[in-house]
Amino acid sequence: MIKPRRTLDAPALYDYAVRALGRKMRTVAELKRLLRQRVERNQTGEAAMEAVVHKLKEQRYLNDSQFASTYASYRQSTEKFGRRRVIADLRAKGVHSEVIDKAVASAYAEVDEEKLARRYLARRRLRKPATQKEAARIFRSLLHAGFTSRVIFAILRKWNVDEEDISAMETEVENVEADDSITR
Repeated sequence: MIKPRRTLDAPALYDYAVRALGRKMRTVAELKRLLRQRVERNQTGEAAMEAVVHKLKEQRYLNDSQFASTYASYRQSTEKFGRRRVIADLRAKGVHSEVIDKAVASAYAEVDEEKLARRYLARRRLRKPATQKEAARIFRSLLHAGFTSRVIFAILRKWNVDEEDISAMETEVENVEADDSITR
């Protein structure tokens, strides 16, 4: 039997939120998701949660702009992820589009995407592909890391990957992009 979580009053909810932020930096949306599990499911609980969030914003413990900026810089400099991956991750964390655009533009302003992709490959210890299967694996890895297909194909061409293999991947990307535009 699962024991229900005990609901917290406003002061206890504030303490819980501060401890949660002490463990890990969070966005407003992430913190609200966390707090929502600890309040009553009514207007009183919602009001207590909003009051805690407002107080944390006033005290500068909670700031989505600062979070997005720090997150984008970290993912770019340390993990070598591409712009698209960082944007997708921030959206998943509930950050607003305008904040994301500003933070990512700032973090990637002076970045050469191809050099960043090569650093990502080095970090992952991925080498020049010898077969079509290896080339496809590298392509998928770079795509998942947030790099554009243009940059990926430029790297593969500089590695002298068979042009037929690259053409097959380009066709696949065009088909996927066409499917994506239809479903939007």
